Amino acid sequence: MAILVTGGAGYIGSHVVKELLDNGEEVLVLDNLETGHKEAVLGGKLFIGDLRDEKFLTDLFRKNDIEGVIHFAASSLVGESMKNPYKYYENNVYGTLCLLKQMVAHRVHKIVFSSTAATYGDPVEIPIKEDHPTNPTNTYGETKLAMENMFKWFSRIHHIDYISLRYFNAAGADQSGRIGEWHEPETHLIPNILRAALNKDTVKIFGDDYPTRDGTCIRDYIHVTDLAEAHILAFDYLRRGKGSNIFNLGSQNGFTVKEVIETAQLVLGKEIKAEVAPRREGDPAVLIASSERIKEELGWQPKYSHMETIIDTAWNFIKKHPNGYS
Repeated sequence: MAILVTGGAGYIGSHVVKELLDNGEEVLVLDNLETGHKEAVLGGKLFIGDLRDEKFLTDLFRKNDIEGVIHFAASSLVGESMKNPYKYYENNVYGTLCLLKQMVAHRVHKIVFSSTAATYGDPVEIPIKEDHPTNPTNTYGETKLAMENMFKWFSRIHHIDYISLRYFNAAGADQSGRIGEWHEPETHLIPNILRAALNKDTVKIFGDDYPTRDGTCIRDYIHVTDLAEAHILAFDYLRRGKGSNIFNLGSQNGFTVKEVIETAQLVLGKEIKAEVAPRREGDPAVLIASSERIKEELGWQPKYSHMETIIDTAWNFIKKHPNGYS
């Protein structure tokens, strides 16, 4: 039986596909390639299409023996979500509803879901635990929370077991450098730092007056390979009949923006120019995960999430793909 990976041509999805293949799994990849790259899919069967296309999705489920789903397919830009909420509800929430309809119809009862720390909103305590109040501050986080709630009710009514993985800041690239992070536009700090280094450009620091040790935001960064390993463990958890659950995914370490830039300069051995820009609306000062639950329940341990390793692997990918997958 196969595992269906929706959004499997995207940044995190492609790394999960690679890890599944390395573990000997049969993999089906579904992606509409709006933000994904077919060159990032290193194996399995690629189906190019959209979750909202009922005929396409019905045929995919009918013609393949699917054991379960790992679900990444979604729009994920916070800023865009505040300008075009329709797109985020239609793509994320309705798209997931279409997926669940097919899972029920074809008796597929396992799903691992790519969620986000944006479901929490502004933290009231650090580190953030899974029982922290959920109060999203943007449309993106609100749609992800709506999707989690959909899984809860489909689990109760249609017996679909789910694991929701709430990511903090995914970063880095596969050790081989074959796949990594490439978005247009790019909104994430580390790839923007590395692109600035590659192109002798300037990276922006959005605010330096936060109540942190150097005035810049603190974030919890987790290596994408560690994220991928967590998905393998989560799917195995469902295979063993352990039931539904929600887990944070972070390294439990916080780095300021300035510290990330300083580490990149040390790893690359070159100066990286930075300039301070106004704060971005809705940026919390500190976001750090508590990952104790996933460590206890799944035995997960991050292996690659030292900042030097994250930057080194991301730089390796950028050097090999200076213009992206094109």
